Parts: sequence; C-alpha cells; structure tokens
Amino acid sequence: MRRLLALLGLPLVITAAGCAPAGSDPAGGPSATSPDHRREAFDQRAAEVAGAWRPGPDWRTGYVPLQDQTVLVGDPDFTADTETAFRAGWYRDQIEVPDTRPADGTIRFPDGTMTTPLISAAEAYRQLDQGDPPPCEGRPKMPAATVEPGPDEPVSHPVATACVPLTVTAVTLGTAPVRTSRGLADVPAWLLTVEELAVPVARVAVAPQSVTPVPEPTAPARPAPADVVGAAGVVGAEHTERVDGTRLTYVLGVGACDTGITPLVQEHEDAIVVGGGVVRATGVCTDQLKLEPVTVTLSAPLGGRPVLDVLTGRVLTEQAG
Repeated sequence: MRRLLALLGLPLVITAAGCAPAGSDPAGGPSATSPDHRREAFDQRAAEVAGAWRPGPDWRTGYVPLQDQTVLVGDPDFTADTETAFRAGWYRDQIEVPDTRPADGTIRFPDGTMTTPLISAAEAYRQLDQGDPPPCEGRPKMPAATVEPGPDEPVSHPVATACVPLTVTAVTLGTAPVRTSRGLADVPAWLLTVEELAVPVARVAVAPQSVTPVPEPTAPARPAPADVVGAAGVVGAEHTERVDGTRLTYVLGVGACDTGITPLVQEHEDAIVVGGGVVRATGVCTDQLKLEPVTVTLSAPLGGRPVLDVLTGRVLTEQAG
C-alpha cells in the first residue's frame, strides 16, 4: 500500500485588478474557491493520480531523462543577448567539429551504472544548433567589435552589440549532471566552449537507442470533473523549473485574472503530485494562460520520484526558467 508522507503547501499570493478577494461569496458563506475547498479537491484528485501511477521496468533500470539534453555546466553569466541566443539555439562553430563516434560511455546513477553507445560531436552539435538568428531592427548583423584608433583617432568607438549566435571555439567529451527517473545522473556529454559564456554548454552524448522516453500520462480512469477541480479553483502544472535538495520549483498554468495562487503538493513514496489553488475572477477577463512559478519544500529529497500533474497525471520534465 502506498504510504502518504506529507501534505505541504506554501502560500504565494499575488493580486490582480478586478478580481474577487480570496474566500469571498456574495451570500457571505465560504466560496467554492475557499482554501479548504481547494485543498479538499486537490487532495482527492492527487490521491487518484498517485494511485494510477504505474511506470514500466525501464523507469528503474534504463535511462529516462527528465530534463532537456542541453545543460549548462555552472553559471553562464548571461547577458540579455546571450541568454536569448542560448534559449533559441543560435550557434556558429569556429572549429572543425569531429564526426567520429567515440567508444561506449558510462552513465552513473545513484543506484548503479549503464553502458551506452555515444553519438559524435558533430551529431550533438546538429541537435544543438537551431539555425541563425533573425536580424534585429536598427542593430547591425555582425558581431560586436571595437574600432581601433588611427593616427587621427585617439579614442576607440565601440560598435553596438548585434543579434548574433553563440561562438563555439572548442569541444571535448566529458560529463554533465542530468535529472533522470533514477535520480541525478552523471551522463556522457559533449562540452562546447562558447566564447560569450563563462561555462561550457553540454549536449548529452547518449545515443538515441539508449534513451527511454518519458511514460505517457497515467491519469485516473475517472476524468477530473469541473465541479471537483475546475470550479474549486484547482489548476495544473506545466513543468518543473528547479530542484535544490528538498526545494522544488514548478510552474502553474493560471488564468490572467486568477489571484490567491497557492502551490499544492502531495508526497508519496514513489511519486509527488503537484498543482495549485487559485481564486477565480468574477468579472470579465481575457482568456489566456499565464505561467506562474511556485516553490515548495518537500519532506525528503526528490530522488527518482516523478513529479506528476494533478489534472492529467503527466510526468513533468524540467525546463530552465
């Protein structure tokens, strides 16, 4: 039987114009989106989601990455331009990227190891490089430069920063930390030295045939009815953002005018179910999804436990904020 470890929810409250206050009701009684009602609706649905979680054997024996396969090895010291280039996948190589596949590598999990074939640096670079950036209006298309002073020019003239890709100047085979279904693993990766960043950009080198995809959602047989979660002010999560010891940051999908945003989490021995409580707007509001990061403290480190969305049962993967 699954043992319930803890029910935690750290409040994070924001305000928005034109929205009803938390727990208010025209008749003066507790509303459908009062904190107690939201918690009850969440707990009921979360228990169903956790009970439906049935991963295959590869979850504990294979390589199931739970984050993007491009990893920053440390603090890159981003500028606005370099962060844009990194997230868009804009690169240019200034070297000959090797296309020879290396010998098999080893993935090191907290509970053991796995030998895997690797891809070449050229294959990894092709996965990483998403093309050239578009020109920026009113800015040059060439990289930043400084005009050297001439005989009649004692002062240099800096040229404005351009919308340019990141410059790869070296590549070596190493390892990178990757969150997986078996916990944080040390995974073979191609480490690219980038001129504009303070740390290498790592692209995981594990061959595709060794990668087990994230399991499909295992939502409960009973759909989540609106009167249980939607009307109660319970919303789902889009993805995780950061794991630091027992602190878990994930991103909720809320309405543009929702207020009283509160993270909700239910811990089990083999899964963690997350969502959020909100107070729905009573007036007219735009129909759009807003991404709201929230942070909770778990009773134990995440380890290899999946983080599941309370509405769909989907395994949430990590995306950088």
